[in-house]
Amino acid sequence: MNDVLYRDPTAPVDARVRDLLSRMTLREKVGQLNQRMYGWDAYRRTADGGFELTDALYAETERFEGLGALYGLQRADAWSGVDHTNGPGAEHGAGLAESVQRHVVARSRLGIPALFVEEVPHGLMALDGTVLPVNLAVGATWDPALYERAAAHAAAELRARGGHVALVSALDISRDPRWGRTEECFGEDPYLAARLTRALVRGMQGAASSGGPFAADKAPVVLKHFAGQGATVGGRNSAESELGRRELHEIHLPAARAGVRAGAAAVMSAYNEVDGMPCSGNRALLTGLLRDDWGFEGLVMADGLAVDRLARITGDTVSAGALALNSGVDLSLWDEGFTRLEEAVERGLVEETVLDAAVARVLRLKFRLGLLDGTPTSSLPEAGADISRKVARAAVTLLRNDDVLPIGATVSRIAVLGPQAATTAHQSGDYTAPQLPGTGGSVLDALRRLAPPGLDIRHARGCALTGDDRSGIPAAIAEAAGSDLAVLVLGGSSARGTGTEFDANGAARKAVSEMTCGEGVDLAELRLGAAQYALLDAVVATGTPTAVVLVQGRPHVVPDTAPALLTAWYPGPWGGEAIAEVLLGLAEPTGRLPVSVPRSAAQLPVYYNHKDTEYGGYVDESAEPAYSFGHGLAYTDFAFAAPRLDGRTVTVEVTNTGARQGRSVVQVYLRRLVTGSWPRTLELCAFESVVLAPGESRTVRTHLGADLTAGTEVMEIRVARSSREALTAVPLVLDLRS
Repeated sequence: MNDVLYRDPTAPVDARVRDLLSRMTLREKVGQLNQRMYGWDAYRRTADGGFELTDALYAETERFEGLGALYGLQRADAWSGVDHTNGPGAEHGAGLAESVQRHVVARSRLGIPALFVEEVPHGLMALDGTVLPVNLAVGATWDPALYERAAAHAAAELRARGGHVALVSALDISRDPRWGRTEECFGEDPYLAARLTRALVRGMQGAASSGGPFAADKAPVVLKHFAGQGATVGGRNSAESELGRRELHEIHLPAARAGVRAGAAAVMSAYNEVDGMPCSGNRALLTGLLRDDWGFEGLVMADGLAVDRLARITGDTVSAGALALNSGVDLSLWDEGFTRLEEAVERGLVEETVLDAAVARVLRLKFRLGLLDGTPTSSLPEAGADISRKVARAAVTLLRNDDVLPIGATVSRIAVLGPQAATTAHQSGDYTAPQLPGTGGSVLDALRRLAPPGLDIRHARGCALTGDDRSGIPAAIAEAAGSDLAVLVLGGSSARGTGTEFDANGAARKAVSEMTCGEGVDLAELRLGAAQYALLDAVVATGTPTAVVLVQGRPHVVPDTAPALLTAWYPGPWGGEAIAEVLLGLAEPTGRLPVSVPRSAAQLPVYYNHKDTEYGGYVDESAEPAYSFGHGLAYTDFAFAAPRLDGRTVTVEVTNTGARQGRSVVQVYLRRLVTGSWPRTLELCAFESVVLAPGESRTVRTHLGADLTAGTEVMEIRVARSSREALTAVPLVLDLRS
């Protein structure tokens, strides 16, 4: 047995934490709560292709005789300036991490390793990392089991590259699609987000979700952002949030609650304020609710520079750091305030016992990762492209189809048009590392590869994503006019260009590329580039049947002029293949909308789960969305028998009445009747998918959780294929008074 208790791997984790903490100086403790450095500043590439550590890293570890955490050692994008010419790819990532860790441990008097924290928003944000479809596409799958497998793959890649902790957006609920970070949301519904957040935690953390050690291929997840960031006013990034207590708890907290119950290792406090207090300085939120009420024992990390922003109300960064620590933040990100916590303790702004509690939580996570017991190793997982492709395929959502799709045998020539048709550059979301040429494929490439022999495929770009240059439209018209079908691929982009200006926290300040979505890129109108509408009008005017494909990070307003419309969101590099498979009928369209699609920005908000009012529509426009939450067509038809209710169990028989195999999603909504507060019109409370062959029937069962019906004595249960259909579905009455 090791004579030093904290070095004994057989000792209980809490005992090891107490022993190590008792040996630390105040300066060393403060160092464990800091994550001040940009990871890409810790190394430089050498002439022989290797890597060496920098004076900046040496200075940072000297400052606190070690390092609590290091952000973004593997990060690569336009903000960091890291690409394949100067950054670590899959071949060098683990070696670089090991080199940095050796230095950190050697510089620490007590040999305490650093946490390596990486962005994993839709796959590991690193060179050669597998890019997954964005969260909005994940939401469109309505498939938690599939997402759990994708999350497990992302965690395994992170750990194999020497990373430890995954930062993943999961808690933001889309309430205004003008917000540039809509793509990071699972959708507008708290129940759907909660189901997917639970799958995320299980996939990434595995058995460690119960509080035990992390396997070598599993990673602690930091759930972003706690809480209410999706309620930003006007759809503007980091704007204020006008949230009442009930709205916060009913809409913006269920996903976080599900994540905590699933065992999430950490949460990230958001930029926005709740009831006048920014989340990183909100003790009622971070301690009163999260720790005291929910029993959360994990780590709270502040979002980048969020602690220093508190100086706006405290007067200086020392007191800002004290406010954040006293409120419940354990680990900062790039802030000055936490680097001065030693001064805050000496000034009496923070009790050392409060600081000790935060340090203990950081150390506990390091012990659970086994960082003080030798570096756990794992190999890079295979088949990343395969899991990304599966998620992309499951997310493709058919919104309208007037007998145009799938592409039939009578079609001999297709015109593939639009600014998104022949490129993969804009198929992935924000927070995407540079991709090597040949990674994935475009819609055009995939159609040419997968099309049956004899199908002639022509191409013209037509226009760019942004601007009003229409010079390419005549060529597109000519191709469309001479074809049996036009496939028009339109959309937006979250690709960070090299000329984009960024804030200190990485948000885009001024996008000079075709970037129309992503962090810091908010829209006043939900419109595509002007030339894209001109291209759509011109192609439809040829009379050639047209299928519009949208590659996008938020719902856009698109006229109902083409007979077919589908959205793939940002499907990732392999999304072109997924889209082509659906167009050709090689795969079924199985996605369902995770958000309502508005007719115009003037309608906002249009989410389905609004309060139940008697207000009518507008005089000049319908108040209903163009496409409702939960909507999605298939290439076959389904019939739902009359549902039955047995206690809290809802059963319904679903039959495939068409000629093709397909997937139906049984959606169960509740409508509160006798309840303690003013209710919402509808609330999703359960869903289950079923895949059926032609003519096949199956009984689908779902269960209504007690927490979903709390506070309500009498309610209607409605089974439907979308929220709009649920409004007219025959209800079942659940009476809990007896």
